[in-house]
Amino acid sequence: MSTECIDAHHHLWKFSSKEYPWMSDKMDVLRRDYVHDDLSAVTAAAGVTGTVVVQAQQTIAETEWLLSLAEGSKLIRGVVGWVPLIDAKVEASLEEIARLPKLKAVRHVLHDEADDRYMLREDFNRGIACLKRFDLRYDLLIFERHLPQTIEFVDQHPHQIFILDHIAKPRIHEQVMEPWRSNLRELARRENVYCKISGMVTEADWHSWSEAQLWPYMETVLSTFGAERLMFGSDWPVLNLASDYGAWIEVVKRAVDRLSPHERQQIMAKTAIEAYGL
Repeated sequence: MSTECIDAHHHLWKFSSKEYPWMSDKMDVLRRDYVHDDLSAVTAAAGVTGTVVVQAQQTIAETEWLLSLAEGSKLIRGVVGWVPLIDAKVEASLEEIARLPKLKAVRHVLHDEADDRYMLREDFNRGIACLKRFDLRYDLLIFERHLPQTIEFVDQHPHQIFILDHIAKPRIHEQVMEPWRSNLRELARRENVYCKISGMVTEADWHSWSEAQLWPYMETVLSTFGAERLMFGSDWPVLNLASDYGAWIEVVKRAVDRLSPHERQQIMAKTAIEAYGL
């Protein structure tokens, strides 16, 4: 019997410096096209059987492109897209785009907003309140400093499924645990919040990180969310800044090795399938 392995977080893009301005000159490895054939190669080598592709650009056009790729792909099971949540006509945008069955969630790049309390804006929350009608989850992309207001935000939507990207980007580079750990534990008390084990090596020193440095953060999320609400994600190709696909999946497998077979399978596949409705 074949075992499922789901990568709950990766990107694809056709590179242009105008459309992806966040890719600085220090990110040369990212400044090229990453398309479906590239994804197929790295996932096949790592034994990954399904994926969720996530927006990297805040445009409807990119979301439609990702959905068109997913439509013709057995590998891509779901798309986390972008819609203008603060727009008064967001419901019309959702009506249009949610017809495509592989749209599973939406995301806004909250951690790049100048206002650290952007997620508490009334217009943004009005947009979030529309998602459940279309059976859409919301991916939380924040830095650890946003956790207190994220808790306040999540509490406004008790019936909405939230999926936390990159364990809320703690300061792994400085080996700082608090207040990230306490705030994460508080957020995890909300049972409608899931978490991705992803994006960790790029929050560490890109050239000298070690598994020992990652372990306190890994241990925290494992004990805080438990296998039922944790899922594996690669954050490929952003991952390539500090590691590579095969190396990262092995890091995660070693971290969950001490868990039961059921818990390992939950983190490596079932949580993503359940949370995103794949």
